Amino acid sequence: MIDVQRLRVLRAVAEHGSFNRAASALRLTPSAVSQHVAALERSLGARVVERSTRGVTLTRAGRVMVGAAESVAAELEHARRQVDRLAGGRTRITVATFTSGGRLLLPGALARLTAAHPDAEVHIREAEPEASLPLVRQGAVDLALAYRFDGPLPGRVGPDHGLAWTGLLDDPLHVVLPEGHPLADRDELDPAELAGEPWVLGCLKTAAYLRRYAEQAGFEPEIRGSTTDYFFARSLVAAGMGISLVPSIALAPDIPGLRTVPLAHPAPVRHFGTATLGHRDLPHVRTLVDALREEAARSHGAWALHTVGDE
Repeated sequence: MIDVQRLRVLRAVAEHGSFNRAASALRLTPSAVSQHVAALERSLGARVVERSTRGVTLTRAGRVMVGAAESVAAELEHARRQVDRLAGGRTRITVATFTSGGRLLLPGALARLTAAHPDAEVHIREAEPEASLPLVRQGAVDLALAYRFDGPLPGRVGPDHGLAWTGLLDDPLHVVLPEGHPLADRDELDPAELAGEPWVLGCLKTAAYLRRYAEQAGFEPEIRGSTTDYFFARSLVAAGMGISLVPSIALAPDIPGLRTVPLAHPAPVRHFGTATLGHRDLPHVRTLVDALREEAARSHGAWALHTVGDE
């Protein structure tokens, strides 16, 4: 029989990349961590890690066992939550969300949820997708409201990780310019026209995405400012520091003196959705997913109005 504690230790080693850091996270000694891993390897008859001076890497068998460890942890957390619900008489739902998506979709969706399930006790955690999706896999949250840019989902969403993804809406990114900019009156812009422009960005992931998108257009963007807040970034654009790339839903509230222009096809897009452990969804979670879909459909027209014309 495989010892659950040894799986927990292996999972920590995989997460932290070394026995010492895993030991610190688990409040064990490095020797104890090494012994747990060695005992797991003996019970399996296979090596699960490769040790080197640069740290620890998983073998193929180790990756299989870490996947199993994540599943076991999620099952135990799910069982604990069920027991808590039985003992408390209320259904607790924990939602992880990124800020702009939560602000747009959650208030209306939660109103629908509590109307349908008055016993629901909702807890909200703010987290970006790279943090929230692993929390769903681990069973620490019931639902993540997340996004991806064009390309793979963060957090390794896929059938082999047990997550169900429900798409909600697409959120195009637009160029924000001072209203006196020579390109501000255009109906749309080709990315190549923005070569040589200074940029101020409101998200580190947007900066990485802009670089990839600009590379396809044949230029390297000059980034003069990088913030973690789209409103702040737009304020800096209004102050004349540069231009910005901003998702549609982050174009409100209005800032005087700015213009918003869409990019020519294929325009960069954020894709919103929910991630859940589909096969273990509670009725309350399914209700919340449906409510988020309804709210996304209802909200789409409202925020789309901010994508053209003066702000």
